[in-house]
Amino acid sequence: MKLIYCGTPRFAVPPLEALLAAGHEVALVISQPDRLVGRAQQLTAPPVKQAALAAGIPVAQPEKIRTNAEFRAQLEAIAPDAIVVVAYGRLIPPWMLGLPRLGCINLHASLLPKYRGAAPIQWAVAMGDAVTGNTTMLLEEGLDTGPILLQRSLPIAPEQTATDLFDVLSAAGAPLLIETLAGLAAGSIQPQPQNHALATLAPMLTREDGRMDFAAHTAAELMNRWRGFQPWPGAFTLLVGKKLIAHRLSSAGDFSASEKAEPGQIRIEGSRLFVACAQQTWLELLEIQLEGKKRLPVAEFLRGTSLLATTRLGIVTP
Repeated sequence: MKLIYCGTPRFAVPPLEALLAAGHEVALVISQPDRLVGRAQQLTAPPVKQAALAAGIPVAQPEKIRTNAEFRAQLEAIAPDAIVVVAYGRLIPPWMLGLPRLGCINLHASLLPKYRGAAPIQWAVAMGDAVTGNTTMLLEEGLDTGPILLQRSLPIAPEQTATDLFDVLSAAGAPLLIETLAGLAAGSIQPQPQNHALATLAPMLTREDGRMDFAAHTAAELMNRWRGFQPWPGAFTLLVGKKLIAHRLSSAGDFSASEKAEPGQIRIEGSRLFVACAQQTWLELLEIQLEGKKRLPVAEFLRGTSLLATTRLGIVTP
C-alpha cells in the first residue's frame, strides 16, 4: 500500500520500521516539530523523524494541521491508501480522516475502550492492572472512540514499570499493525464498535500525579503508581517541608508494625525506613533524594540524617 505515517516518540519507531520491512510504500512521515530538550535546551528531532530520514522518507512537521491548506494539498496529492497514526500526539482533523480509501488506522497501547487518552501505558500500570495490550482501530473525530479492528493482550509483570512496558508494547504492536493492513486489504476484518459504557480515561500526566498521598493510597497502590509514573513524574513527598524523591521503594510485605500509625508516619528499623500508608499498610523506602542533596540508598541517608520518631512525610511544615 501507499501510506502516510504519523508518529513522534520512540514508541512509534518499530511500527514504522515494520511497515517498511513488509514492503509498504511510506510516501510521507508526519511528526511533531523539533523541540528544545534537556537542561541545555538543544533543538532535537523526534525519534520518528530521525528514523524516517535514515530510511530516506520525506518528513513534514506542521505546527498546525486543521486549517493548513498547503499541508492538505500535499497529502491530497499523495492520495494514500491509508494513513497510519501511532502516538502522533495530535487529533486528526476531519478532512484528513476522510482522505484515504481505507481510513486512518491507529495503533493504541491499551485494550480499548479501557484507557482512552494520552497515557494508557502509564495508567494501566499505575492502576495495578495485570493485563494490557494493543488495539488497532479506525480513527474518528472522538478521542480513541473509533471502531476496533484487532486487539492483542499482554501480561504486566508485577515488577514491570511503564518504561519497561513501552518497549514491549511497541514491539508487539508492530506486527499487529501489519496484520491489520493485510486484513483490511483482503476484506477479512470487520470493524467492531466500542462499548462506550465501559470506557475509562488515561489523561496526560501532571507533576502532581507523582505526589504520594499516604492517606488516600495503600502501600501496594503507591508502589503501582511509582511503577506507572516512570520516568516522569515519578514519586515524591515532603520531609520537614523539603521535597523528597523516592527513586526506589517496596511494598513492605515482610514488615508489620504492632501499633497503629497515622498516614505518613515514619518508622526506622535498623538501616531500614518505612512509612505508614492507608489501611495500616507500610511502604519501605529504599533509595531517596532530599531536595538539594544527592540520591542515596536509605541506609546511607539515615547515617547522615537524624529523624524524630514523630516525623510524618507529606507535611508542609515540620
